[in-house]
Amino acid sequence: MAAIEILRTPDSQFVDLPDYPFNPHYTTIVDDDLGPLRLHYLDEGPADGHVALLLHGEPTWSYLYRKMIPHLTAAGFRVLAPDFIGFGKSDKPADRAAYSYGGHVGWMKQWLSAVDPGAITFFGQDWGGLIGLRLVAEMPLSFDRVMIGNTALPIGDHHPGQAFLDWREYSQSSPTFRIGGVVARGTVSGLSDAEIAAYDAPFPDESYKAGARAFPSLVPISPDDPAAPAQKDAWAGLRRFDKPFLTCFSDRDPIMKGGEEIFKKLVPGAARQDHFITRDAGHFLQEDAGPFLAEKMIEFIRST
Repeated sequence: MAAIEILRTPDSQFVDLPDYPFNPHYTTIVDDDLGPLRLHYLDEGPADGHVALLLHGEPTWSYLYRKMIPHLTAAGFRVLAPDFIGFGKSDKPADRAAYSYGGHVGWMKQWLSAVDPGAITFFGQDWGGLIGLRLVAEMPLSFDRVMIGNTALPIGDHHPGQAFLDWREYSQSSPTFRIGGVVARGTVSGLSDAEIAAYDAPFPDESYKAGARAFPSLVPISPDDPAAPAQKDAWAGLRRFDKPFLTCFSDRDPIMKGGEEIFKKLVPGAARQDHFITRDAGHFLQEDAGPFLAEKMIEFIRST
C-alpha cells in the first residue's frame, strides 16, 4: 500500500463541548501498512471498578456516551469509551482504502490488549456492535456480559433493506457529508446546535471523513463480501456464548427495529434475560434515552 496520510484533528476543535468534561487518554497501536496510530479513549470512574466498555457507532464518537458515563461512574464502575480509528480524537487515515472491517477489529483488539482492563461488561450500538461482537466472539473470556442495541452481525445473506442502501449511497456520493446532521436525524428528541457542532468537531473538513464515509460500505451485504467468513466464525462463537446477553433495541429505529430477535434466538446467554424495548428512541438511543440505558446497564451488571 502506498503511503497514506494520517490526519490528527487539532485539539482546538474540542474546546468547550457541551457535557463533555472528560480527560483524554491515548494508546498507540501499530498497523502493518499504516504504521503507528494514536487511538483516543475515555477512562472514567474508579480504577478498581468493574469495567463498562462502551463502543460508539457510525458516524459518532465517544461524545455519544456523555449522558451515560456519569451514571455509570457514580454507581462505582470504570468506564472505557474509545474512539475508533477515523473518528473522534483518534487518528484518521485520509484514504478510504485504509479501512476494512477486519482492520477495525484488529485495531480494537490491539487497543484492548494494551489497556488490559480485566473482565468487561460491553455495551455496543451500530458499528459498536459490529466490531464489539467480533471481540466478544474472539475473546469470550474477557467479557462477563453483553448489552446491545440497534446493531447487527451481518454475514451478507439477507437484503439489507432500501433504507440502508439509500444511506450507503449518500455516504459514498454526497459532496458534503454532514456528520452532525446525520446524528440529529437519527434521534427522536433532536440535538441542539451545540451538540450538532460537537459531532462535527472531529472533522474540520471533508478530508478527515474517510473513515466515516467508509463504514457504510464495509457492512457485509452479499455472501462474497470479504468479511463474510469472519462473520460466520463470529456467529459460531456467539452461539456458544452463555454469559448474560441483553438486548435493548429502539422502537423508532427504521433500519434496526426488530433486529434483536436473531440474538435472542441464537445466543445462549440471551435466554432468561429481561430484554426490553427502548421506547421513544431512534437509532442513536444513547441520545434519546442515555440515563435510562445507564440505569438498565447498572441493574444488569448487579443482577447477573
